[in-house]
Amino acid sequence: MLTAATLQLEVSSPQAAGAQPLLDALSEQLGTRFGSDGRASFTEWLDDDPRYVFVLARQGDGEAVGCGAVRPLSGGVGEVKRMFAKYSRQGIGEAVLQQLEAEAAKAGYTELWLETRVANTEACRFYLKNGYQLRANYGQYIGRENSACFGKHLILTDAAELPFHD
Repeated sequence: MLTAATLQLEVSSPQAAGAQPLLDALSEQLGTRFGSDGRASFTEWLDDDPRYVFVLARQGDGEAVGCGAVRPLSGGVGEVKRMFAKYSRQGIGEAVLQQLEAEAAKAGYTELWLETRVANTEACRFYLKNGYQLRANYGQYIGRENSACFGKHLILTDAAELPFHD
């Protein structure tokens, strides 16, 4: 059985080996369940900008089994995107999310926001369980009754790890 303790988490890129099959599987699942694959909301990615964070989870044999991303929204707010675990209820999603939060704090984010479908009850429960709270819809999700938006203030544990800001 795969466990979070056996995962290798790496800061990576959506173009990394193993990432694209996960992103494709996520898009296929979303398209089948909700009629939209979510690809359009993840088109801009800047590998050379440290505010763009992509985490890839691999099991011991190197198989990519989970991923997630954070990209800048405004100021100290980042947006969580493309969270996916190949195997359900094995701790992969939670491990990826925790690593994303740690990397986001290092990148200077103080808060993370995200959107999922109201109908995606598993995702809504997952984010609530991991300390996210419902918030007003933002950006392109304003006025969309099928969208559920969440936010979480990041707990900064070591001020020395934060980038210097004037």
